[in-house]
Amino acid sequence: MGTIVCQKCNSTIDHFEAEKVTVLYSKNCNCCDKENEEQE
Repeated sequence: MGTIVCQKCNSTIDHFEAEKVTVLYSKNCNCCDKENEEQE
């Protein structure tokens, strides 16, 4: 079982099937993307 995590806020974005436990860091989750758009 693998987990995709937002590298900015560490919230879990998604899960995927993997042979071993894995954590992948994505650029930003949807919440962080919205915050970035509001700041620009």
